[in-house]
Amino acid sequence: MTGTTAEERKAIERIVRGAFGALTGRRGEALRYAMMDDTPVGVLGLAAGARGLRHLSFVRGEDEFLERLLAEHGDAQILKSAELDEVRRALDRYFSGKRLDFDLTVDLGDLAPFHQRVLGATAKIPAGRVATYMQVAARAGSPKASRAAGNALHNNPVAIVVPCHRVLRTDGSLGGYGGGLPIKEWLLRHEGALL
Repeated sequence: MTGTTAEERKAIERIVRGAFGALTGRRGEALRYAMMDDTPVGVLGLAAGARGLRHLSFVRGEDEFLERLLAEHGDAQILKSAELDEVRRALDRYFSGKRLDFDLTVDLGDLAPFHQRVLGATAKIPAGRVATYMQVAARAGSPKASRAAGNALHNNPVAIVVPCHRVLRTDGSLGGYGGGLPIKEWLLRHEGALL
């Protein structure tokens, strides 16, 4: 939609949303998605709703990402969009080393309250620093729930932006990572947390 104004794009989206609802009976929130296939950590799928970024996922390609979105948000309209440029620019700055922390609005509203608290505590870990699963659980208000905190981090829908890669086991080992341990190690080295 090159050459259209923001107002025109919103009007077109309202028309598409109405037609989608009429044809399918589904009226869920629209999710806009985009792909980044030129990052140092592989292909990333991005998706945002009206309240902010909802997904930043490590994927093999667009088809896999769309399958995930449809499985998780079956009632949503999923639209490919160039309107995620702010997220792309923030990730480009991150990967180039210009800015290692993010100032993006994320929407974690679909998550359980404990998961939201764990991800909120994780978001406060600055670049170049790490915390343990136990520390994150304590900061989330449940000091004995390090295993549950680990599960919440494993299911982090906005990897990198909410930096679950900065959380390690108590013994200092990497633990797990949804994107794979080589990516976790790369991210930590990139940020200066690992020598």
